[in-house]
Amino acid sequence: MKKSKRYLEAAKKVVSNKVYAYQEAVELIKQVSSTKFNESVDLAVRLNIQQKHSIRGSLSLPHSVDTSDKKIVVFAEGPKAEEAKEAGAVYVGSDDLIQKIRGGWLDFDVAIATPDMMKEVGKLGPILGKRGLMPNPKVGTVTLDVKTAVNEFKKGKREYKADKTGIIHFKIGKASMTAEQIIENGKVIYQELMRKKPNDIKGDYVKSVYVSSTMGPGIKIDSKTI
Repeated sequence: MKKSKRYLEAAKKVVSNKVYAYQEAVELIKQVSSTKFNESVDLAVRLNIQQKHSIRGSLSLPHSVDTSDKKIVVFAEGPKAEEAKEAGAVYVGSDDLIQKIRGGWLDFDVAIATPDMMKEVGKLGPILGKRGLMPNPKVGTVTLDVKTAVNEFKKGKREYKADKTGIIHFKIGKASMTAEQIIENGKVIYQELMRKKPNDIKGDYVKSVYVSSTMGPGIKIDSKTI
């Protein structure tokens, strides 16, 4: 793929084959982020894990990255449905919500469900699963505390999951944020991944760490500096 002129200019500022200290890498990312829009800053961590390992969860960062309101739906009935509505969910329901989704409606970002609803919600697996929208207790989207869950996701709580190659991508900032804010956000997700380390891992758990902006080159980081 042909690289843009702006990308090539940014790449010139990154020393080839150099492994940067985390703070230095973030400061460099801010320097090379010169596009006309507010670029995202992403952290990519490649883990030494096997298919049997599931590294996933959800996390709130100390400095909010997503400023747009997330559209959240909740599968619930009775008092829990009322809690979800009061918390600001865009749609709350049970069988009606299930039928609405089966009919093709998917205009939402997060789906939350109470445990008693999962038997029926699970039947939406072919629809919600492949879009990453299926409620899951591991990421806090299957819960009785729907009010707290809705509030947390509205404020920017996000899910993370290692892909088939063991890589986790996580947005840790925007170019307009201070380097200190981006650095702190990155440390939080990195520490979270360290806590998720399986007990049977042999060798180094972290293979590599890169930080990059939306339109810029990836910068390799010394994980010991995070």
